[in-house]
Amino acid sequence: MKFRIKIMVCMLCLVSILFGVGSSALILISFQNGLEQERDTAENSYRLLIYTLQMSGETETYSEEDMQVTLRQIAGQRGSYWDLIALSGDDGVLYSQGKAAEYLTRTEERGNEDVCVVTSFRTDDGDTYIRVSGGFLSGDQTMYLDAGHDISSLYEKREYQQRIYRIIFVAAMIICALFSYGTAYLLTRPLSVLATGAREISGGNLSFRTNIRSGDEIGSLSEDFDRMAEQIEANVRKLEQAVERQERFVGSFTHEMKTPMTAVIGYADLLRSQELTEEERRDAADYIFSEGRRLERLSMKLLDIYVAEKTDVRLSIHSPGRIAENMTDHLRPVFKKKKITLKGKYEKGRCLLEPDLFRSLTVNLIDNASKAAGEGGHIWVTVRMTDEGCLLCVEDDGPGIPEEAREHLTEAFYRVDKSRSRKQGGAGLGLTLCAEIVKLHGGTLVFKRRRGGGTRVIAELRGGRYEK
Repeated sequence: MKFRIKIMVCMLCLVSILFGVGSSALILISFQNGLEQERDTAENSYRLLIYTLQMSGETETYSEEDMQVTLRQIAGQRGSYWDLIALSGDDGVLYSQGKAAEYLTRTEERGNEDVCVVTSFRTDDGDTYIRVSGGFLSGDQTMYLDAGHDISSLYEKREYQQRIYRIIFVAAMIICALFSYGTAYLLTRPLSVLATGAREISGGNLSFRTNIRSGDEIGSLSEDFDRMAEQIEANVRKLEQAVERQERFVGSFTHEMKTPMTAVIGYADLLRSQELTEEERRDAADYIFSEGRRLERLSMKLLDIYVAEKTDVRLSIHSPGRIAENMTDHLRPVFKKKKITLKGKYEKGRCLLEPDLFRSLTVNLIDNASKAAGEGGHIWVTVRMTDEGCLLCVEDDGPGIPEEAREHLTEAFYRVDKSRSRKQGGAGLGLTLCAEIVKLHGGTLVFKRRRGGGTRVIAELRGGRYEK
């Protein structure tokens, strides 16, 4: 059963109980009040009738015939309250008037001259009467007077009210059912939207949003649901990107391994299976050696990245400017042979960092810049202190990096120019290692286009600043 149907049924039960009890109590109270009024009126009218008969009976010449005439006159008056009258004595019924007068004397419950008894009875025709019975002294004889008044209209009024009540009750239930169902539909409609959203998201439509703005608890639930959906979509997108990067990594790694391994196996088979001249044997051995060194560099780079990811870095106080200056001084003669100019500017100061990782970061960024600058290029290394640590900036005047390639630069084996990097001995892992080192220092690695051409790489380390 749907929730809105449950709400409608509960509303119907509640309204039926309240309306039924209230209306029944009202009809009952109205009927009881009318019946009490009739009893009071009957008693007062009966006492007046007894008083009239007693006053008339005080004369000495007043006989039973005179008493009957008096009762006939009273009953025959216009607007007389009594519909039935019966006068009885020791010898039986002396006088009766009314079509149902015989019912007055059927009951054994009868009053006397001190107490009058008020009862009611129903005739065979279905009429209901209120009966007052009592006695009085006439001379030395006790007379009994029974009087009845038709109160069928009171019962008919109650039955009419009950019929009207049933009609109103049915109409009220229909109106209540329509109103409660409509209200429940409006209240539960957001829940249907939420259920639809859950089905959509479970079915793969992560972009579905409920967008319910009701300002109540359901609205808050909808906002939480939408935030959850956004987080799930973001997490799934990250997972998809991670899977895509992993697939690219596996493909690139397989390709990087396949080329040197094919060459090594081919030249080794050539040395094993054929007679070669000394020069040919030397060339084959040189190629096997160079490809072996390439595989060694590849494995060492992968090992460095793995170690960087798994290492629990302990930062200590060092001068990043001094470390970078020592590294550039060490590399300057090497680059001079390649006709690459290496310049530096180093701000003094100390901060918290891991020195070996910082050296590796500096060397890899400078090496990557030298490949981009090429022969006759220029490289600038700058170290600047910040409030949270230090900033290492490496610039080159090479051709620059395309905009669409910047977001992939730190991915393993990614190269902007694949053929040039492979000729220069690169495996596309240097910037990946740099990104891990910067991450371990709580920093960021940013690639920007340099004014005048080239690339600017900014590594900001936030390990903490040391002040004396």
